[in-house]
Amino acid sequence: MRAAAVLLVLLALAGCGGTVRVEPPAPQGPAVAACGKLATLLPGSLDGAGRGESEPASPYVAVWGDGTIALRCGVPRPARMAPTDQLQEIDGVGWFADPDRPALFTAVTDPAYVEVTVGGGHTPGDVLAELSGPVGRMAAQR
Repeated sequence: MRAAAVLLVLLALAGCGGTVRVEPPAPQGPAVAACGKLATLLPGSLDGAGRGESEPASPYVAVWGDGTIALRCGVPRPARMAPTDQLQEIDGVGWFADPDRPALFTAVTDPAYVEVTVGGGHTPGDVLAELSGPVGRMAAQR
């Protein structure tokens, strides 16, 4: 339910300019260091959208294009994900596409799950392809 609220806020604020409100996750254990590493690997632009600011400021959140793309690192395992679900693999990173929220994708990595919301006319496949490199490097450096 929290992810749905985040998605609604992102879509409502997309294109409005300024700081975007995104609830930061609270990673635990090894995910803290992994998410800190990912923050240093993320691109300044993504699918043609420049990096923006989120409120409250958090090393576990990144936004691009006035919030049309948002990343949260250290989220819980998706509640809707079943052990038998197929993941979309892009550059060695498995992505879970939430069947109830078509703009929500979660990278299933060890030690941290990384949630990405893609809206505002961006192509999810392009966004996930650009993020798979940094997410894969984060997972490999644990």
